[in-house]
Amino acid sequence: MTNTDSPRRTDVRAALLGGKTFRSLSEQTLSPREEKFERARQTLGFFLAPAVAIAFALLPTPMDPTQQLLAAVLLGVIILWICEPVPIPVGGLIGVAAVVILGVAPAGEVLAPFGSTTIFTFIGAFILAQAMLKHGIAQRLAFAVLSVPGVAKSTYRVIIAFGVITCLLSAFVSNTATVAMLMPTALGILAVIAQVMQDRGVVKADFDPLRLRVGAALMLMLAYGASVGGLLTPVGSPPNLIGRGLIEEATGERISFAQWTATAAPLCLAMFLVLALIMFLLNKPEIRRIEGVEEFIREQKAAHGRMTRAEVNTLIAFGFTVALWLLPAVASLAAGTGSELYIFLDDRLDEGIVAVLGASLLFILPTNWKERRATLTWSDAARIDWGTIILFGTGIIFGSLLAATGLAETIGTAASESLGVTNIVAITAFSAILAILISETTSNTASAAVVVPIVIPLCMAMDIDPFVPALAATFAASFGFMLPVSTPQNAIVYGSGTVPITRMIRTGLVFDILGAILIISIVPVMVAATGIGG
Repeated sequence: MTNTDSPRRTDVRAALLGGKTFRSLSEQTLSPREEKFERARQTLGFFLAPAVAIAFALLPTPMDPTQQLLAAVLLGVIILWICEPVPIPVGGLIGVAAVVILGVAPAGEVLAPFGSTTIFTFIGAFILAQAMLKHGIAQRLAFAVLSVPGVAKSTYRVIIAFGVITCLLSAFVSNTATVAMLMPTALGILAVIAQVMQDRGVVKADFDPLRLRVGAALMLMLAYGASVGGLLTPVGSPPNLIGRGLIEEATGERISFAQWTATAAPLCLAMFLVLALIMFLLNKPEIRRIEGVEEFIREQKAAHGRMTRAEVNTLIAFGFTVALWLLPAVASLAAGTGSELYIFLDDRLDEGIVAVLGASLLFILPTNWKERRATLTWSDAARIDWGTIILFGTGIIFGSLLAATGLAETIGTAASESLGVTNIVAITAFSAILAILISETTSNTASAAVVVPIVIPLCMAMDIDPFVPALAATFAASFGFMLPVSTPQNAIVYGSGTVPITRMIRTGLVFDILGAILIISIVPVMVAATGIGG
């Protein structure tokens, strides 16, 4: 006789793997309250942006007319970026068009930053990342790390391993792409862990596998680990390139690939250690020892088989690019910065040119010479994030105009007087906190484009070297850990259904606070140690 009162056993694999493994926030069904808020936010932006811009332009002020027009346009653009009535890159383009039409500066001068070397760095790095995404480099790396003896036997080690993998990949590949590539692997391992917990009686037979603490810890480690790893190199995250470009534009000092990495490495390491601590304190896994994950990893690794010609070609192009990026730094260590070898390499191996040269190899190295099939097609390359490239260009444009019109100095003087910020420690703290707050409500890229142009003139007005505060703002712009809308990677892991919003807010808030403290304390030390900007 069957006991009809016994609870129905949950089908773990169906619950975790039966649907999509990648669901962005926009693909989810929003509640009526969420839909109402989004509509209201966008509608507000449509009317508020032009209203504020026009009102400020007509306001009687002692400002120079050109500065006032530029400030009016900037206010309108910032509102467009925050409310998103149009895509964020389009908001920047509207601002650029308004600047030219209003006569703030001629079109040739305004559009010149689109020829910046950093634009080409973006394009080359994004194409390389697209090849890594297409040919499955991330999954292969994940299984290689998870195959290390002993890793797959502990939930804690599995979570740490995923954090290491995402950090390493996101240093060179888009944070969003990294998380999207690793999500299926993470969900597959979570399904094995949940099945073990069910079989051992750790959870009820009819439990919800989407509400496990171990699942939340694993997914949040993916999202936050990508943000941390993205800080490591200039190409790791769009805010890095935007902040670096604005700093170089304002100061005339170049920040090399090696200098950036040397400055960011201790910060990334400290943040990762803090992240692991927070993750296990706030989302302690229900089970420590696990069986069955090693077998799952072996099966998946076997399914991938040997490396394909396309994978080898991608790694060759990637290695070639990174080697040339680092070659001037190696020459400076071996022969000194005054040597002819260093000067020759530093002049010729421009970072943007190296990036597009490395990316070009993907269209030369064949996967099938007989059919003239290359590692990457132009259709593949055309899928890169052109919106971010456009947004970067508009950000550099506004940064240049702020300096050229004198508005930067005006903002800096007014901010220093009204805020009472009088020393480098205070302005560094102000810069980091402001960037984090803005990145919680809008994109990290827009956060860097808004905050860094404010910070640099503020420093200059106080006769303070802008490198430390501007770098702090740039690093902090990659934060925003509390909400699904704060970063695309947050939206991806939230879309998996395994991270309740309350857990994301609580974990993200703590990490935001501790991360800000780390930035404020570590960045000044590393800038002094590496001589960046000196």
